[in-house]
Parts: sequence; C-alpha cells; structure tokens
Amino acid sequence: MDLTAAAQAWRTDGFVILPGFLPAEELTSALGELDLLFPSADGFHDGTDPRHERFIGDEFAGIDTFPFASAEISLAAVNHRILALAEALLGDDDLHLYGAEAWAKYTGACDYDQALHRDYLNHTVLVPSTTPGCQQVEMFVFLNDVPEELGPPHLVSRKHTAHLPAVPNWLLPPGQEGTDRFVAEADPQLYEAEVSGAGPAGTVIAFEPGTYHRGTQLSAPRGRSTACICASGRPACSGDSGSVGRRRASRASGSSSSAAPPRGNCRSSVSPGPDTLTGRLRPWQAWHCAIRGATFRPGDRRVRKRSADMGTRGPGGLGSHGRRNT
Repeated sequence: MDLTAAAQAWRTDGFVILPGFLPAEELTSALGELDLLFPSADGFHDGTDPRHERFIGDEFAGIDTFPFASAEISLAAVNHRILALAEALLGDDDLHLYGAEAWAKYTGACDYDQALHRDYLNHTVLVPSTTPGCQQVEMFVFLNDVPEELGPPHLVSRKHTAHLPAVPNWLLPPGQEGTDRFVAEADPQLYEAEVSGAGPAGTVIAFEPGTYHRGTQLSAPRGRSTACICASGRPACSGDSGSVGRRRASRASGSSSSAAPPRGNCRSSVSPGPDTLTGRLRPWQAWHCAIRGATFRPGDRRVRKRSADMGTRGPGGLGSHGRRNT
C-alpha cells in the first residue's frame, strides 16, 4: 500500500495497518539492543533475568518511556519511513513527536485482554479533532512478528463508531456491565467488527486517538511481544512558531525565520531537537541528530529530565492504553 492509499484508509477507518512497513534490515540494530530494555523470552519465562518480576501482574509495567536505554530503539521511533507516513496521514510536514514508548508483553505475566477504548483522554484536553492542522496519529511499530497468539491490537473502523458520543470511553464485551458513565456495555456488533493488527516484524498500525481499539491476550507458549509506540501531531498553534526541530536548526546555522501563523486551536507539543544542531535540517533529521548525539544510560539524570519533558504521563503512559484514568 502506498502512502496515498494509506492516508485514504486512515481517513475512512480511523486506522491503517501496513504489514512489514519497515524493512527487516532497518530493524536489525534496534533488535540487537532490545535486551537493554527487556528480558528475553527465555530470561523471563525461566526466571533467570532479575527484571522478570517487574512484568508480573500489571500489563502496563512493560512500558519504557522515550528516550530509551537503547539509542537504536529510540531511533526507530523517528525512522524516516515513520515520519513520512505521519506526514502523509496528517497532511503536514510540520510535525512534533510528542511521545514514544517501548512496550514488552510476556505470555502469562498478566491479563492483557482489554475492553474496546479510545486513547484521547491522555492525548488532548479536548475531544479528538478532525480539523486539519489539529490532528494526531498514534502508531504501533512491531519489533518482532506479532501473530494472533502474541496479542496484536484489534481495531474498529469509524464506520461503526462515528455516531458514538465522547463518553462512555470504555465499551465492555457483551454481558459485562459498566460501573459509571465512562464505562458501558458495548453493542455486540462492535466486537464482531474488530480487525486484527497481526503482522510480521516491521508492521505499522497507525490510528487516531479517537479510534476504538484494544489489546488482546497472549497465548503462545513462552511468548514475548515487543513494539514501539509513537505519537505525532502538528505542533500547536497559540503563539507557536512552527516546528521546533526546524526552528532550532535555523538558529544554530545563524539563519532567521519568521514565526509561522497560528493554525487552529491546538496546544503546543514537546520539542524534539537539541540546542546544538548544525545546518538546516528537516525535523526528522534533527531528531536523529539529537538521539545520535545523546548518551542514554538507565537512571541518567538527563534521561529522567527528558522523559519528564515529554509531558505528563498519565496512569496508562503515553495514552490510556486501555487503563482507566478517570
């Protein structure tokens, strides 16, 4: 599927699934550093990796926030193909990466089966927008093969959900009753309309924060599933002067640029670039320079600060990811 067709599917359904979108050779370096973040499948299931206890009993305990202990996995979040896809979907090349996470799941560690939900509660203070210049896109990027037995996300086209109100946000499987106005029993047809995101390593699932989706259970013996999750949007507008990555690059090269006129009512996102870029760079090039030029060590004071600078982390991380945050 080319980017034009992908954008059309995204606008129609609220998501697009691109199997093997990232070539295997572009994942090799990231996979080589995956153990810097997470136990191997054997290390977890045999209990030989001391980190294995972290993942037991809480599906969200497997989330690491950007910047990661691995520079190569950090780079995967700003892969040039990912940025080109975001530009095509949002119809804009002035983007901000406002959050990224790496997530590992292990068979039997906990219950990964979720109710259908939307992520917008932790991505915007408003309801999801379809206004050009104020849209956002989330992406699951599979670092390994994720067949159905390794719990791929399931998504529901907006053809089936466009009429639904902002609340309730969590729609439980038929037969389960909600406890408040944010949680309700779903129409059985919604679960029947689910589309599986299962795919090989390099698969990218792009979706809007307003798209209903859910995580599913891992059933493969001794299984491990790993993905990078990134979210981008047009930077915002009230007083914002455009792409921070481009602005900082221009500042470093001694050139000047006028502030871009405000568009829409979006709120500004987090800057992705460093203060020491040289030359005039595209935003994704600035992000690569920022990551390549940084040293990532678990517990490093700079890492903690930059993670905090990515914005307030809600109970479910980057987005609600299915966890209630009301």
